[in-house]
Amino acid sequence: MATRSAPRHQTVAERVALATEAAQRGDDETAHGIWVELGHAGLARAQAEIGRAFVQGPGIEHAVDLALKWLTPAAQDGDALAQRLLGDFYFNGEDGTPNRMVAEEWYARAAKNGEAHAQDMLSWMLVDSDHRQPDHKQAMHWALKAAAQGVAASMTRIGLLYNNALGVERDLDAAAQWWRKAALLGDADGQAMLGAAHLIGAGVARDPVVALAWLIRGRRGHSPFADRFYAGVRASCTADEIAQAERRAALPLEAEEALP
Repeated sequence: MATRSAPRHQTVAERVALATEAAQRGDDETAHGIWVELGHAGLARAQAEIGRAFVQGPGIEHAVDLALKWLTPAAQDGDALAQRLLGDFYFNGEDGTPNRMVAEEWYARAAKNGEAHAQDMLSWMLVDSDHRQPDHKQAMHWALKAAAQGVAASMTRIGLLYNNALGVERDLDAAAQWWRKAALLGDADGQAMLGAAHLIGAGVARDPVVALAWLIRGRRGHSPFADRFYAGVRASCTADEIAQAERRAALPLEAEEALP
C-alpha cells in the first residue's frame, strides 16, 4: 500500500520568495506574516521588511518605535535594505524631526553595500543638503553608481554636474546625453533639462519644437525646472510649432527614443 510522503520543509529562500510574491500581488497580510516569522528567526532581510511595514505598510499601524526596533539590528548586521530604510527614516523625520546627518551616515553604509536608492540619495545630499558642505566629486561618484543601476534621477544629476562644471570639467555634450537617458526613463527633471538644452542648442541641436515637447513632458511630471522655462519657450513658438510639440509630447517614450 502506497503511503503519502510528508510535505517538504520550505527553505528560508523559498519563504522569502513567497513573501516577496505575496507583496507584489498586494497580499500584504500574507507577506507580513512570513516576514514576522523569519524576522523572529533572525533574518535581517525580514527584519528590514517588518520595519518598513511599520513606516509605510498598508493595513499596518504606523509605529516608529517598532520600525526602529526592527530596522536597527538588521542595519547594524549589514543589511543594505535596512540601512537604506533607516536613512529614509531619519531623512523624512519619521520620529518627528529630520536628521540629515544621521540619514547620510546610513545612506553611506547602504550605498557602499550597493543599494541603488541609497546611492542616489547620498549623491543628492552631497550636492544639495544644508547640513554639510557640498562634495561634488563624491556626488558624481555615487550618482554614476546609481545610474549604472538604472536610477534616472541620478542620471539627471550627472547631467547637471557636467553642465555646471561641479567636480568635473564642463561638458555640455555629456550633460545632454545624460539628460536624454533620464528623460527616456520618464524622469521629469531630466525631461525639463533636455528641453532647456534643445532651447539653446547646448550639447544637442537647437530646436524649439523638441524643446517644448520635452518641457511639456516635464511639466506633466511636475518638474520645477520645466515650469522655469515653459512659458518663455511656448511664447517664442508659432501656433504650428506648438501643435507639433504637443503631438510629439503625446507620443510614448518608446516612440520618442527613435526620434532625434
